[in-house]
Amino acid sequence: MSLKSNLRLVFSLGRGLTRGLPDADPGLDPIELFGQWFDAARKAGILLPEAMTLATASGDGTPSARMVLLKGFAEDGFEFYTNLGSRKAHELTANPRAALCFHWGVLQRQVRIEGGVEQLGPEVAAAYFRTRPRGSQIGAWASRQSEPLEDRAALEQRVRELERRFEGGEVPLPDFWGGYRLDPRRIEFWQGRADRLHDRLVFQREEDGWSTRRLHP
Repeated sequence: MSLKSNLRLVFSLGRGLTRGLPDADPGLDPIELFGQWFDAARKAGILLPEAMTLATASGDGTPSARMVLLKGFAEDGFEFYTNLGSRKAHELTANPRAALCFHWGVLQRQVRIEGGVEQLGPEVAAAYFRTRPRGSQIGAWASRQSEPLEDRAALEQRVRELERRFEGGEVPLPDFWGGYRLDPRRIEFWQGRADRLHDRLVFQREEDGWSTRRLHP
């Protein structure tokens, strides 16, 4: 780690240990607070601050979790994209609820988000798909995500075939690829503090807005 990174780490840890979370004010907006924390994570030089754990469950309640990338957030939710034939997609069809977890260790911060999930429309997915690097677009076509793969060579052959197929033209959105939006119903902010007396602030969506309260560490 470089000297600059070390200094940033010391500074970030100090902020976590001394500043903590604001009081549980009814006027606090959790989406705005998340935006501030997300921006701080970017400025701290964290690798892939948009990386988050996505936890889903099957129809019978069997849980599973994996890392995905946040691709946008606003008052109406948090967006991510995937192959619609993947395990996560099948589970979201059977049980359209999920949880997200962001962990920014350098800042001693964690955010947990829970809520219902809906699939984004194809026009939204297509708009995002066009922003991906061409290699990632080809990869989306090549991968039959979560299905058995005979060997790596078969996947690489599939990529070469698709490169020839789309050579000289735009790579279209696959009909088996799309996005989801998690509508947040509960958001918890965790800030590390000294002696493991951490700050925890939880927001719960109510009919007239957000309620908020502190939790014991």
